[in-house]
Amino acid sequence: MIDFPNHSRSYDRTRRAVRFWGHDSAIEASFFIEEGALKRLQPNGDSNELGFLDAFDCHRDLICAAAAKAYVRGSRGSYNLVAGDF
Repeated sequence: MIDFPNHSRSYDRTRRAVRFWGHDSAIEASFFIEEGALKRLQPNGDSNELGFLDAFDCHRDLICAAAAKAYVRGSRGSYNLVAGDF
């Protein structure tokens, strides 16, 4: 089962997404939530790095729940969440 105990997150300009991490025992998985998904969650938010990080923080529980649904143990090293996941 994937868990998200680490509250660290960062904005990745290259991917235009917020990156965060989940842990399944000793396995660490990277997750990315794209700007479009963050805009769907917080449509009136600022469309810049601080705005996207704020949207992530405001909707962290919902994002982590969607990430847990997308997670397939041992399947891959990273997972992308898009607007359609919300």
